Amino acid sequence: MLLKERLAEDMKQAMKEKEAGKLRLSVIRMVRASIKNLEIDRKTELDESGVLDVLAREVKMRRDSLEEFKKANRPDLVDSLERELDVLMAYLPKQLTEAEVRSLVQEAVAATQAVGPKDMGKVMAALMPKVKGCADGKLVNTLVKEQLNQ
Repeated sequence: MLLKERLAEDMKQAMKEKEAGKLRLSVIRMVRASIKNLEIDRKTELDESGVLDVLAREVKMRRDSLEEFKKANRPDLVDSLERELDVLMAYLPKQLTEAEVRSLVQEAVAATQAVGPKDMGKVMAALMPKVKGCADGKLVNTLVKEQLNQ
């Protein structure tokens, strides 16, 4: 089942659950609206990869906000965002561990024959298609910098 279809089915299910599905329903509606807006902007229907990009962007926005709310000592908002993240993470592929990402980074550095920080673009270009949707871009970036600065 495609992600868009799964989102539609899950939205229907959340509507049937009334009170129990309110948070899930609002998060799914927000994601579907983001997908629809992007489709309108691009004047084309998004494929599975495009939908995955939208989901990853939504997760990233919430993670960034989560850090800010923790700094501002807002436990009420932190709790709400964590629950939203749980809903969103169910639609993303299984996330890679740091060790798995580190291994992929080492392979990409070897494959591109990168020797220093100036080759970061080559490494990222080779690596990102492999980890798209499966790893946090910030983590990947950090590990690539670490590897290239050795």
